Amino acid sequence: MIRMGTGEPVIKTHGIHLTSDISTFPSVAVGVFSRLLFEDIVSKYQCSKVGYMKNANFTKDVYIIKYKEVELTFFMASVGAPHIAADIEELSFNGVKKFIIFGNCGVLDKTIPDCGIIIPTRAYKEDGVSYHYSCESDYIDMSDKFKEVFKDILKKYDFDYREGATWTTDAFYRETRDKVDYYKNKGCLCVEMEASAITAVCEYKKLDYFTFYYAGDNLDSIEWEERSLHGEDMLDKKKEVALLALELARIIS
Repeated sequence: MIRMGTGEPVIKTHGIHLTSDISTFPSVAVGVFSRLLFEDIVSKYQCSKVGYMKNANFTKDVYIIKYKEVELTFFMASVGAPHIAADIEELSFNGVKKFIIFGNCGVLDKTIPDCGIIIPTRAYKEDGVSYHYSCESDYIDMSDKFKEVFKDILKKYDFDYREGATWTTDAFYRETRDKVDYYKNKGCLCVEMEASAITAVCEYKKLDYFTFYYAGDNLDSIEWEERSLHGEDMLDKKKEVALLALELARIIS
């Protein structure tokens, strides 16, 4: 059993490591899990590096980018619940109040097309982080604050989508057949490593957030199907997906 602590944490964040005179960032941040999409966006838009986040074995830059008429905080979202929780903690210290985070997921329903959009509504918790920010439970319901706005964007750009639960796990090499069937029967459309943590951390810290996924590998088959899990596969389509996140961030800024 994981014990949720009370009171102030012993270790407190001091925000990201600054490399500019700017210490308070645009209040809306876009985070993408894909390194290739991150690099593509940085190369396309007017941007300035404002600092970096680091842990024991890597660093990653944080930018302010200008998309159309608005400035946004932009970062490469860390994969896995502990890392994305740290990203949110540190960026919120520097003034970010709304997070748009998106990336790839595995699907539990083979009818969802490769790179198809999934809007998660509930996250079944098999991560460790969320239990430290929210009460003990099997799942956590996700905010729908920006969902209708996002649906309007999907309609404008002619994207189909599916809505449903997701399964957040820390152990992707233990996505066993019985667990795939179990979570599929719970209504889960996909599996990923961050949704329940994003939800729990943002709700605990009273931050607004929206997360969505584009479909990658397929677990709903006799043999695992990799499909476009490799980052360079269907990259042009994935670049179109990235624009959905930027448009949502622009509208809610």
